Amino acid sequence: MKKSHILAIGIIAIAVTIMISTAGDSSSYVTFKEAKNISEDNNSTKVHVVGTLRKDAKGHAQEIYPSPDRLSFSFVMIDENQMAQEVYYNEPMPADFQRSEQVVIIGSYKKDLFVADKILLKCPSKYQEEEIKAS
Repeated sequence: MKKSHILAIGIIAIAVTIMISTAGDSSSYVTFKEAKNISEDNNSTKVHVVGTLRKDAKGHAQEIYPSPDRLSFSFVMIDENQMAQEVYYNEPMPADFQRSEQVVIIGSYKKDLFVADKILLKCPSKYQEEEIKAS
């Protein structure tokens, strides 16, 4: 066998190994109800839940509860099925969290509380055109 064939087989083997190892870490977007069912089956499975924060008439986020030391916080998030759920995050509140349009949390349930390991934000774009009101 030529050295180039052996090298090609080695590269293919490495690529297959990488694909298999990353496939186990991936998860799909689910609702809180589906996340709860998954956690009952397998407590270590991490899931992605997409939702929004509850906001008042002026657009200010509500139901955000920082810890006294501000090193963690909890908040209420509403998923795509309009189910509200308290979420705990053991890190400081991300910048622009309260202004976010959409929130993706990655984590799992611990009893009746969703514990997020990571939070991803979709914030309002600073490049969006502002509406100009004619007076």
